[in-house]
Amino acid sequence: MSSRNTAILLVSCPDRKGLVAAIANFLLQHNANILHADQHQDAELGVFLMRVEWDMQDFDLNLTEFEPAFAPVARQFEMQWRLAHSGHRPRMAIFVSRYDHCLADLLYRYQAGELHCEIAIIISNHQDTRWLAETYRIPFQHVGIHKDAKVEAEETQLAILRRQHIDFIVLARYMQVLSPEFIRHYPNRVINIHHSFLPAFHGAKPYHRAFERGVKLIGATSHYVTEVLDDGPIIEQDVTRVSHRDDLNDLIRRGADLEKIVLSRAVRLHIEHRVLLYANKTVIFD
Repeated sequence: MSSRNTAILLVSCPDRKGLVAAIANFLLQHNANILHADQHQDAELGVFLMRVEWDMQDFDLNLTEFEPAFAPVARQFEMQWRLAHSGHRPRMAIFVSRYDHCLADLLYRYQAGELHCEIAIIISNHQDTRWLAETYRIPFQHVGIHKDAKVEAEETQLAILRRQHIDFIVLARYMQVLSPEFIRHYPNRVINIHHSFLPAFHGAKPYHRAFERGVKLIGATSHYVTEVLDDGPIIEQDVTRVSHRDDLNDLIRRGADLEKIVLSRAVRLHIEHRVLLYANKTVIFD
């Protein structure tokens, strides 16, 4: 993300004439220098979505004053909107089980400065990745999951998240299904990596099912978690070609490489406020 001091406005509303002009004129009135502006219209649903980013150097509104000033425009066009500041570093929690490749990639990119956030805590239902958390000096919390005490485990996890003031959660191959009650605490703020090119081969062991079908492409999908398993809005996907010469272990190994790349891309898109959701899908702004 740019080191410049910028603000980002994300807007969704019914599509109609004058929307772009209204937003641009409002920013111009307050001496904004627009750096990036992108928009999308869904003609079938009549929805307008926009992301606009501007330099704060000469902007004459304090961001705490933005909401009352922008409210008349928002009301006129029935906008749902949110404002973000490039200097804010959201607090992220990572959930992980035994597979560590996605966690390792996120931690490396975080240390390298690629992810503009704070990794506040790593929570796992196993002890296997504690060493990795300690290597990167990230707090690690083990919360065991027992089939007859999942509610209690989630209550413990939620208490940890509240104490850490977590903004969003990343499931880095966390091999547990979150309850609807848990998800409601973080709507559209839980990012998962699924080791398949959704919607194909959802659920458990997708590589085994793909191998049985003799697929020629395998993929990975990162999406927001909803109450319907593996059905949330998709943020990022990628594929790689395989052949009859690849055995099951080859598919799993090559798929793991895709998983970590796709998940890190999705996390970065979320952090940089480039994702807008509607109709159980996403618009990803460049």
